[in-house]
Amino acid sequence: MSQVKGLCVMDVDGTLILEEVIDLLGREAGREEEISQITSRAMRGELNFESSLRKRVSFLEGLPVSVFDKAFDSIHLSPNAQIFISILQKNGILVGLVSGGFTPIVARLAKFLSISYFSANQLEDKDGHLTGKLIGEIISPEVKKETLEQWREELKLSKERTVAIGDGANDLLMLKSAGLGIAFCAKEVLKKEIPNHVDKRDFLEVLPLIDCLE
Repeated sequence: MSQVKGLCVMDVDGTLILEEVIDLLGREAGREEEISQITSRAMRGELNFESSLRKRVSFLEGLPVSVFDKAFDSIHLSPNAQIFISILQKNGILVGLVSGGFTPIVARLAKFLSISYFSANQLEDKDGHLTGKLIGEIISPEVKKETLEQWREELKLSKERTVAIGDGANDLLMLKSAGLGIAFCAKEVLKKEIPNHVDKRDFLEVLPLIDCLE
């Protein structure tokens, strides 16, 4: 790809993939119901994202790090996501992933989809087991927005040449910061604020909205 014409930053859990990885990990810890209830409330904007994430991660204490292999094998890309990303890349639009999920999953997805830009949360492990704690910067709604802006700056792109796609309340700031924010199969809290939304889970439905980058 010779010239970068634009940037499309995508959320991962519930957007690029069908599942919420934290819920899959919760299943392995025997805490799926508690975790998924907190996840749903956080995505609707009813809970502070960072504190709710720390609470959910605490339930994962003691899981072996090999749990990520099982979780990765359990996830599914949203319909036509791979084709969508490939079309963008062939047209000079760089794709980045920014996720409130976890690096061991997001890094593998990025490699599989030939995506070089990604950012996600890191879980602490000790002696091959999760400690139930996060390390490093938390990918909060504010950090999602800042990450998009940082990548945009690095690529020397105008705001108008950036797209952001997400589904939850924690994506709102990022979508508002992009030239084009797209609420994809999104929670009502996002759809109220973002005029462009796709309600059918098919990434080919998103393509017509990105004409501005031609």
